[in-house]
Amino acid sequence: MISISLCMIVKNEEAVIARCLDSVKDLVDEMNIVDTGSTDNTKEIVKQYTNRIFDFKWIDNFAAARNFSFQQATKDYILWLDADDLLNIEEQEKFRVLKNTLSPEIDVISMNYYLSFDDDENVASLIRRNRLVKREKNFQWIGAVHEYLEVYGTFLESDIGISHVPLSHDQYRNIEIYKKLINDGKELSPRDLYYYANELKDHQLYDEAIYYYEQFLTSNLGWVEDCIQACYKLSDCYAAIKDDGNKITSVLRIFEYDSPRPEACCRLGYYFMEQAKNNAAIYWYEQALTVKIPPNSPFQNNTFTTWLPHLQLCVLYDRLQQYEKAYFHNEKARSYKPNDERILFNQKYFNKILKKDLFLEP
Repeated sequence: MISISLCMIVKNEEAVIARCLDSVKDLVDEMNIVDTGSTDNTKEIVKQYTNRIFDFKWIDNFAAARNFSFQQATKDYILWLDADDLLNIEEQEKFRVLKNTLSPEIDVISMNYYLSFDDDENVASLIRRNRLVKREKNFQWIGAVHEYLEVYGTFLESDIGISHVPLSHDQYRNIEIYKKLINDGKELSPRDLYYYANELKDHQLYDEAIYYYEQFLTSNLGWVEDCIQACYKLSDCYAAIKDDGNKITSVLRIFEYDSPRPEACCRLGYYFMEQAKNNAAIYWYEQALTVKIPPNSPFQNNTFTTWLPHLQLCVLYDRLQQYEKAYFHNEKARSYKPNDERILFNQKYFNKILKKDLFLEP
């Protein structure tokens, strides 16, 4: 059986650190916690789990801090987590099985990263991350912000899922680091252009965000998945500044990179839906339900393949007075979101309509 070092960087995480460590304390053989300047009780809490606590002076560089944390590891493999991550009971058991059966020939193990959940606690969106790596490979983190782990070798795609459950975050930290890099005359990599644009968008600086998304896309050096996401985010920026023409053009730009994804289909469906072009809208929402996404696709948002297109098709067929089809799609939506008030309202509405128009018995 392999041995595992947990490596984390933390700062002022007293609200969540125990929750994270509790979820992995029986899965790892060593905990290395690197503190980058906590002023709360983070260290005192961590001491209840390990004495391997290290200080690292914060230099506005996440990769430097993570590389330092990896340097503290002494076991066969390194698992990295953030303080607001956790493994639930089911995922802990999957992890335990992986640890007991993993071949030492494997260098990198990727896992699902659950980013958001719906009201029924089902996973709404996820990405994949390289989470468990062989220590002897000396893999390095790259990037001051939104850092990534540069890996190579033999890969394994695991079905283990790590949940990201933040309580709060420093909303200005990343954008300030990027601004400092720019003010210091540093040239942003294509990846940094994309993530800086994301930060600008999140801060509602839409014109600046558009500029940097365009810089990223026109570089032709970005990862194709980031390019597709940039097109969606560009569309959102144009929507925010009431530029409807560029809003839809930005969605269409994803066809430069791949065939239509479910999210693009839903966006196009909504575009036609707003104009009451119901048949065109129906076409695109049905396409969203038809497109097959590989199970280990790096970005997945189940919203666009489950309840949302069904709910919109319900509305569209109701507009066309095709009530049986509308009811069918509402029931499909209800299978994914059984407690949604809109869907439950629709169910009562269609029961009345169908009983009246089709003479169905109560």
